[in-house]
Formats: sequence, C-alpha cells, structure tokens
Amino acid sequence: MKNLLLFLTLSIPFFLSAQTQHALQVNVDIDAAVQKQFKPEGRLLLFISKNGKGELRFRTWPRAGNYIFAKNISNWKAGETINVAEGMDFMKTSNLQLDALDADTYYVQAVWDQDRDESRPNAPGNLYSTVQKVIVDKSQTINLSIEKVIAPRRMVNHPNVKEVTFKSDTLSKWWGKDMYLKVGVLLPGSYFEKGDQKFAFRYNIAGYGGRYTRVSRLTQNKDFMGWWLSPEAPQLVNIFLDGEGPFGDSYQLDSENNGPYGYALTEELIPYLEKEFRGTGKAEDRFLDGCSTGGWVSLALQIFYPDHFNGTWSYSPDAIDFENYQLVNVYKDKNLYYNEWNNVRPLARDLTGDPSITVKDFIQYENVLGYSDTYATSGGQFSAHNALYSPKGADGLPAHLFDPQTGVIDPAIAEHWKKYDLKLIVKENWAELGPKLQGKIYIWMGDMDNFYLNPATRAFDEYIKTTTNPTSDAKIEFTAMQGHCAQFDHKKILEMMGARLEK
Repeated sequence: MKNLLLFLTLSIPFFLSAQTQHALQVNVDIDAAVQKQFKPEGRLLLFISKNGKGELRFRTWPRAGNYIFAKNISNWKAGETINVAEGMDFMKTSNLQLDALDADTYYVQAVWDQDRDESRPNAPGNLYSTVQKVIVDKSQTINLSIEKVIAPRRMVNHPNVKEVTFKSDTLSKWWGKDMYLKVGVLLPGSYFEKGDQKFAFRYNIAGYGGRYTRVSRLTQNKDFMGWWLSPEAPQLVNIFLDGEGPFGDSYQLDSENNGPYGYALTEELIPYLEKEFRGTGKAEDRFLDGCSTGGWVSLALQIFYPDHFNGTWSYSPDAIDFENYQLVNVYKDKNLYYNEWNNVRPLARDLTGDPSITVKDFIQYENVLGYSDTYATSGGQFSAHNALYSPKGADGLPAHLFDPQTGVIDPAIAEHWKKYDLKLIVKENWAELGPKLQGKIYIWMGDMDNFYLNPATRAFDEYIKTTTNPTSDAKIEFTAMQGHCAQFDHKKILEMMGARLEK
C-alpha cells in the first residue's frame, strides 16, 4: 500500500502535465478592408506571447514567453486561408509546438510583410491583424484576419523642423531602381532672423535602425527645445540621418551589398542639404555624433572621410576592433555561438554582469525574420553588419560570416571584414590618417556596456596610446559601472560642438 501511494504521488504531476497540453490551430486570412493594399507575395509572421500588453509585432528580440513563426507565401489569393500549424514548416524562434501547448493564456497577432523597400516587418504598407487573446484549455482553432495597414511615418509640425526626401542618382543607378534618402532637419533659433546667415552642420546618426523621424521626439522635450530656441544654444543646423538600408541599417558607408551609401552621403546628400539650409559648405563646420550604431558610424565616417568632417562625438560604438567583436575574435575563433570552452556566448547583460540574451537565440530571431530564412535578410543588427562587412554571395545576397544554424565562422569571409575594422584601418594607415584626425575624435564608453562593446574600445584606446608622428590627441573616456549609451545627451554634445566652433 505504501509503495502504491508513493507511485501515485510521483505520477499524478506527470499525468496532470500531460493532460494540460493542447493543439492550437491558427487560421489567417486577408480581410476585405485591405484587399486594395494587399500584395500576393510576402512573408507571413505569427507573433505569440504570454504577455498581452501592446502590439506583439514589435517584439523582434528574444524575450521569455515571446515566439515568432514565419514563412514565405507565394500567390496568396484573396479569400484563401493559411493555416500556421499545418505541416509545421514555418521557421520558428524556439521549440514551441503549436500542437502541444501548455494550458495557459496566450496572445497572438499576424503580420503580412509584403514590403521589400524597407527591411523590417513593421514597415509602412505592411498589413497586420489585431491582437487576439486565446485561453488554451483544449485543442482548438482560432481565426485571425489581417485587416490593418501600417501607416506612413509622420513628422511633427514645427516651424524649425523640416523633412527631406532626396533621390540619390548614384544609389538609383547601382540598384537599378529609384533610391531615396530621408532626412529630418532641426533648424537653430536664429535661422529665420537673417536670410543670408550661414551655419555649421551637425550630422547625427541614430542607434540601430533609428529613423529620421526621431527629430519629432526631440521636439517634445520641452526643456531641450526651450534651450535650443534660446540665444544660449549654438547656432547649428541639426541633420538626423536615416538608418534604413536594403539589409537593415546602411551604416552610411559604401559596401558590396548595399551599394555606394558613403558616396551618396558625402558627394550628393550633404552638398544638397548645405545648399538648401544655408550651410557654409566647409569641412571645418561639419560635425558628427551618435550612439551605439550611431557611435560606430560617426567614428567610421570621420576615419573614412577625414577631410570631410571636423570632429566626431562617438558614444558606445559598435565593435571598432573585430578581434573583439563583442566577445568574439572574428579572425581566430571558430564559432560565434560557443566559446573555446563550448559555453554558449552571451550577447547582452545587465549592469551586474548577468547575461540576458545569448548570441544563438538572437540570431535565431533574425533567421526567422529574414525572407531568406537566415539573418542575412532579417533587417536586424547582424543582417546589417553582414551586409556591410561581407562580400556578395553566390546567391546575390550577403555572404554569411557564420553558418546560421551552427555558428561556425567562415575564415575567408572574416578576412573580408578587415576592410571595415576601424582599429586595423587606423593602425595600417596612421602615417596618412594621424595628422588628419588630430583634434577630431572623442569616444565615450561604459565599462559595463550591455552589449560587451567595451573590450573593442579598450583595444582601440590601447593602440591610440602607442601612436607617434603624430601622437594622437584622441579623447577616449571610460566610466565604470555604466551601460550602453548611458551618457549620450543631445544638449551636452551640441554644447561641445559649439565650444569647438568658438575656437
């Protein structure tokens, strides 16, 4: 009897657990309300979460309880229903099985990514459903109807804010279609006082994927705008560059996959903007700044075009040394996902050092988002890095630095990355670059950067301290126990630019 009771005690949780798993079928169709905007070719994404707060379609980073299923669909006909569970050949961000869900409350939302002009699923013109709550307590089927259109981006209505859409002849020729660059402009308080006054220009680059419309958010900061429109603020024209490119952020540089973005910026867009908004047209009156991706891009533009800009304020830049590509030595390590002890590599951490995301999980999200079923076309962070640093592959897409499934690094592709290794470029060309970079480099980095970017900046700093003829005067600051972009501040940066102008 005692043994029977013990058996039942141990077995009941197992039986209860087995009984709580149910199959969920998800049917998706296109509502008549969006038939005119609907295109039959695209990628269907199903977002599932246990957290129903807000729009699920924005949850494209790994988080516990968030899942994405995705599949390319061809010739999706009006009135036809797609069953997400059918065949289970959808790409997935985890091992979650729709035919074996634990009894719980879930929230689901579908997105139809039919846009190829922008690289991510929440681009204007894409279609989506409302979020639906599902209480899974039995095997059941739910129906989602894609009925909404993602609206175009809007700029704030303010006399000192302007929106620019510029057609690049160079990029259009390279891509064989019309290619446009978007810009947000914030004019200084004195701009309308004298019609012949000339101004210095600040070129701000956003964190990953930041759009030109971010100027609208800045104008909503009453303290900043009160200062900016006062005589105390430096009289510069602020240019907010757009982060969108064919494979994610363009990083504002020429590459084999994106095309001549660097040329388009420096030889087409900047001359146009400085003529349109009364710039001096002089390199000495042209400054760069940004954080994260913007930190890397602002530093890279100063290095690649040293005569074109007169200073960069680079905060928490992406890895500027590929021997320290976060926690990976691209040139020597064998695998991106696992280190030499076969431990899973973290991609992000909190300020105590506790890892929050692994590289492998992050890349799987990008694999699911990419229309090629790999990170090469996800529009995410690794997609953008891969498109910029890697050569073009045999399939016409960016060649993978590492295998999307195993993480194994291709040494031949890694060798190609040296063209964009900023520490290596400066080191190999110091005799020419050194004099041109004097007085032009400021870098800030938190020593608990959330994305492990501080080792690369440390390596760059160590090299800079060895330079001679000339000895570099680059100012590189590290702050203990501070994380990613913790000290980036528009007002502070503009004040530093103003002080440089006064000199």
